[in-house]
Amino acid sequence: MSESIFFEIFRHASLENYATIRASFIDSDININVMNTVKVLFVCMGNICRSPTAEGVFQQLVVTRKLQSHIRMDSAGTHAYHIGEQPDQRSQAAAKNRGIDISHQKARKVEVSDFDRFDYILSMDKSNHRDLHALASPEQRQRIHLFMDFSTDWNVDEVPDPYYGGGHGFERVLDMVQSASEGLLEDILRRHL
Repeated sequence: MSESIFFEIFRHASLENYATIRASFIDSDININVMNTVKVLFVCMGNICRSPTAEGVFQQLVVTRKLQSHIRMDSAGTHAYHIGEQPDQRSQAAAKNRGIDISHQKARKVEVSDFDRFDYILSMDKSNHRDLHALASPEQRQRIHLFMDFSTDWNVDEVPDPYYGGGHGFERVLDMVQSASEGLLEDILRRHL
């Protein structure tokens, strides 16, 4: 089963089945050869602005480098405000302007099982970082990182939440996420592939 077939399946899935299908795909070894599969989870508060943008940007980078058979990604929120909703329309529009389609994504809340399923759990800010640490066991905490720690271009710790701001905030998020995604991919290649 390819990623395109997977996306076609979940496009027609009910919201009740969506999380199960999504988790099964993340856990699958579809199209995997002798290289490792690295699983990445992007996390913000509601999973409608920053983390789906990060997932989309990182996915485009992975596909461009032809690494989609070796790296899986997903996104989630620390709060259940928007479960089942698409990303914010402004996030979708900003991403689309850069050739990235995030409209197929649906918001979900972080689950305890995520701490075992993912190799990298990347928080967009310190508040979500603390929330993730509170949910994780001591052994699982080594997988949790501030996403911007992977950026070499931005000297900041957090991706600001653009939800209450104007369109420029969503563009800034894209710029920051692009930089951190490039650094993250280099880290994955160096450590795992």
